[in-house]
Amino acid sequence: MAQPATLPSEDVARDVAMRFLERHAPDLLNKHDIHWIAPHDETITVNNRESEQTLTLTGMKVKMRSTKPDQLWFWVIVGPNKEVMVFERDIFWVTMPGHRRTEKWLHDSWLAEKQQNPSPGEH
Repeated sequence: MAQPATLPSEDVARDVAMRFLERHAPDLLNKHDIHWIAPHDETITVNNRESEQTLTLTGMKVKMRSTKPDQLWFWVIVGPNKEVMVFERDIFWVTMPGHRRTEKWLHDSWLAEKQQNPSPGEH
């Protein structure tokens, strides 16, 4: 079994996130506050013809909030090799009870829930 890779430090994760924003979301680069930086797990499902496997990927999440009038949340998750694993933006966060209102279009858990409980009109 492979050994877990070492996550980047908070400072390194912040630096990688800022370089990423500079290149891919310059509108957010100088218009945000960092809320926190901490390890974060993302669960994915890998399907092949013979089986389905659930994997957990861990990175350092740099969670930020826009200081633009919309005040939307965004984050960059930096993996062990200092590569960006996830970037999400324009997230509307509900403080109480502490979850997002924005759809999780790219999350396996959201897709699985939608397949089990389709909205009216979905097939």
